[in-house]
Formats: sequence, structure tokens, C-alpha cells
Amino acid sequence: MPRQRGGPRTGTILVAVGTDRHRFDRLIGWLEDWHAAAADRAELIVQYGHSRAPELAGAIDFLDHDALQQAMQRATLVVCHGGPATILEARRHRHLPIVVPRDPTLDEHVDDHQMLFARRLADAGLIRLCQSRTALFEALEAGLRAPASFGVTADAGTDSARLAAVARVGEIIEGLISSANPRRVLSRRSR
Repeated sequence: MPRQRGGPRTGTILVAVGTDRHRFDRLIGWLEDWHAAAADRAELIVQYGHSRAPELAGAIDFLDHDALQQAMQRATLVVCHGGPATILEARRHRHLPIVVPRDPTLDEHVDDHQMLFARRLADAGLIRLCQSRTALFEALEAGLRAPASFGVTADAGTDSARLAAVARVGEIIEGLISSANPRRVLSRRSR
């Protein structure tokens, strides 16, 4: 994973735009603008996906799952698109994610589900929603000044909910298989 060189910094900011085929150049440009004045205070790790490669040290097109998890673990702040999986992973790593949802009117996604999802999470206090350049800059500055205010405790019931969801998916699959091929399920049960 790329690391920036230079003097001491007060924080590491992970930016993850996901793997969607749509470009998210708007967020990349905002980060370049912000970092021009903050390079001495923050190290950036920018996973830019199919967006244009940013003029930033610490930029990489894609991170595999393990590398993304490691980056989230060591990050001071996490900035991400409005993808549910990325947001939930950031929260699992005890971050209040700074979320810039993709806007379909700017050809950043196929529909507005990220915008709707992000608004709902922001209303519940689960993310810091940034829909403008100014809002993003303010969130980044606030996060560097007081990183603890962008931390969260693990979401209650996450592990038990995950296990229950896996069990339920197994039940649904079992039901689908048994209705499609009753002998197969019976033969498995008789073993």
C-alpha cells in the first residue's frame, strides 16, 4: 500500500470510492484541492477505482479486501462513497464515516440509491454526510482537530445479527433447493 513521504502528520485519511465502473472525479478533485493546503497535516490513502488517477501520493486504483481492512484499521478518518458495504465496514472499524454519495445526475452512478441511503443514515447519526465541497472540507478539518469525534463504538448486535443473517440465508437456500428438488434435500438429510 502506498505511503506518503515527508514530515510528521496528525492523521491518516483513507478515501474509498469503491469498485463501481462509474467515475467519481468530483470527489477526487475536491480531495486534491483540500490536500494542497493540508499535506503537512494529513497522509492520504486514496482508493480511486475507475476514477481518474489523482495528483496525490498515496493513490491506488484498487485495494483488495485485506488491504482495505488494514487501511481502515490504521486510518484516523474514513471518507467514502455512499456504498452500504463500505459504510458498514468503516463503522465496524469504529469510524464515523465521512460520506460523499455518488450523484447519478453527474453520471457517477446508475440511480440515486446512495444519496437516499446516505441521507437516512445521516438522519440517524450514523455517518457524516457531505454533499458539497465545503461540507467535505469542514468535516476533514473537524476530524483532524478532534479525531475522537469521528469514532464510534461497534454497532450493537453486529456479530449476533451477522450470524442470524447467515443462518436465515441458509434457511432460504434450503427452502429453494427443497422446493426445486425434494429428493436432493431428503437424501442429504438421511445421511
